[in-house]
Amino acid sequence: MERKHRKLACICLALVVLLVCAGTAVPKPQSAQPTFRVVEASIDDVHAAYKSGKLTAHQLVQAYLDRIAAYDQQGPKLNCMITINKDALVEADKLDAEYKKSGFVGPLHGIPFFLKDQADAAGMPTTLGSILFKNYVPPRDAFPIEKIKKAGGIILGKTTLGEFGAGDALGSELFGDTRNPYDLERTVGGSSGGNGACIAASFATVGVGEEGFASIRRPSTWNALVGMRPTSGLVSRSGMFHGWPDTVQTLGPMTRTVKELAQLLDVMVGYDAEDPLTAMAVGHIPKTYTASLDRNGLKGARIGILRQPFGDTPDPKSDDTDKVNAVFTKNIAELKAAGAVIVDPVVIPGLKEALAKRSDKMGIDDESQRVWMARNPNSPYKTPEDVRNSPDYNKLPMGKLAEWRKPKEASAETKAAFNEYIKVREETLIQFMKVLTDNKLDAFVYKSIEYQPPLIKDENSAGYRSPGRIATLNTFLGFASAMTVPSGFTSENLPTGITFLAGPYAEPTLLRLAYAYEQATHHRVAPKTTPELTNTASTKLTSK
Repeated sequence: MERKHRKLACICLALVVLLVCAGTAVPKPQSAQPTFRVVEASIDDVHAAYKSGKLTAHQLVQAYLDRIAAYDQQGPKLNCMITINKDALVEADKLDAEYKKSGFVGPLHGIPFFLKDQADAAGMPTTLGSILFKNYVPPRDAFPIEKIKKAGGIILGKTTLGEFGAGDALGSELFGDTRNPYDLERTVGGSSGGNGACIAASFATVGVGEEGFASIRRPSTWNALVGMRPTSGLVSRSGMFHGWPDTVQTLGPMTRTVKELAQLLDVMVGYDAEDPLTAMAVGHIPKTYTASLDRNGLKGARIGILRQPFGDTPDPKSDDTDKVNAVFTKNIAELKAAGAVIVDPVVIPGLKEALAKRSDKMGIDDESQRVWMARNPNSPYKTPEDVRNSPDYNKLPMGKLAEWRKPKEASAETKAAFNEYIKVREETLIQFMKVLTDNKLDAFVYKSIEYQPPLIKDENSAGYRSPGRIATLNTFLGFASAMTVPSGFTSENLPTGITFLAGPYAEPTLLRLAYAYEQATHHRVAPKTTPELTNTASTKLTSK
């Protein structure tokens, strides 16, 4: 027997020598890798793995970095990242040490997250997706980002967006085009498009987006995510481009599940003296939003189906909208099957005419830019005028130059239009609440986006026109709560969503309804273009 073992050992040694002589490298043993599956892993999954000793924050961050290395600029080339946090592994190590010493530091302990590159994270550029701000590095976190970090979150990176937080995540001089992981020829939506692709592809656990028109809900819909634009004032905008004194634009959570959205929202909300609008939400924040999650939350709930046109284009009729309509018909049946009482349709009087009154904010954007820049004493720009004097200013696309053009003195006509908009917005909110009350509705439901994500080549072409409407009623009202949930796939296997919409600070109601719908349908499916990695060799952490 001993002779046989010696013979076998000699044969193995000879094979190794032959391989080396032939120029074939002998594979080095890989260090032990966790068996934890990061694709679609939730906050609860991560925390359970930490508690069991099967996973560390360092290992999780590295696993996500490996996925980014494999899929962002290689393979499907999603191109959804602008900057990677070079200190992410160091931060993970600190949290691992803290866990060994005293347990979790907070409810988001060791949870990697992304931030749309429209808000500040200390020491990382806030590029706004533009070459003008590629070297703009703030010394402070935006208020909600500071809260997430204190709760144990690890910022993994900052993601692509429509330049200056408007439009699709396409055609940027800084990063180019971001691809949809469900169809690489199509757009991710905007303007929080990078977050949409990165979270859908499991590059991190959760994400923070921003919305002024439909910038959270559109990319969430087209990437099969849950996304919420909270009521104005619920989440601070200090440290966010287009924050105070604007009263519409806000940060909001983007996640793969409703529960994770509630968990992230719990940490993000709260009063901030630096953003006066947050005073409006005082007294409207529950102890925890997770208490609203109820699998039976649709039983007996009265849901009003909104079919009125309330987007930013004329009434469309196309094959695209037909495909989304077919899914929406099934969605209404699913709501009913889950126990909801359907009121179909409900009508808000004068809605289309009211939305047409949306008007320019007359210098509010200009002032919000000044407020944001003033937070950064090292800013290369102090005023919007400084931006306009940048040598890179004229490199901007024609449509983006208007963002920084010096505001002109408003004419009497312009002032009258703005005042009419404010008046109509208040009247519409009253009508909105009256319809909810008269029909005893828990919430409205409508198609999140009426059409499929367009082909990138089409949207980048001159004269492109959307084949359907983008619902912007919630941001027209400002003081309304809205969240989108995955609702299935079209005949072309492209994601769709439905939006739950209700009055001011009705987020607990929306979470109850959305969670019940999610648990009854389980429509979310991970994209096939970014599967679990089989080779998890270590990847060097770099900044793009």
